[in-house]
Amino acid sequence: MSGSDLFTGTLDILILRTVSASPLHGYAIGKALRDGSEGVLSVEEGALYPALHRLERKGLLGAEWGRTETGRRAKFYRITAAGVAHLDAEATRWAEYSGAVTAILGRTSR
Repeated sequence: MSGSDLFTGTLDILILRTVSASPLHGYAIGKALRDGSEGVLSVEEGALYPALHRLERKGLLGAEWGRTETGRRAKFYRITAAGVAHLDAEATRWAEYSGAVTAILGRTSR
């Protein structure tokens, strides 16, 4: 798995998790990722919007136009049933993967 594939898959599940509670527009998704990671994850528009469109094409996100809290017109993304299933499977896989990496990194060297 290349670094870009890992990031793409990780970004996808982070987006799905972020919209699993309620529909959000793109800017709010980016802000939630930044705030939720205490600024560690700052996803640029050039990565965020292509990911949103890819997830929508795959049927993992649905979208509809609405108004933001400031009255601007924006596309709001919501997770679909297929998205929930994908998120559950990928979150399990991620937990196994990250646990294995953490185990190796936590070993003391000799």
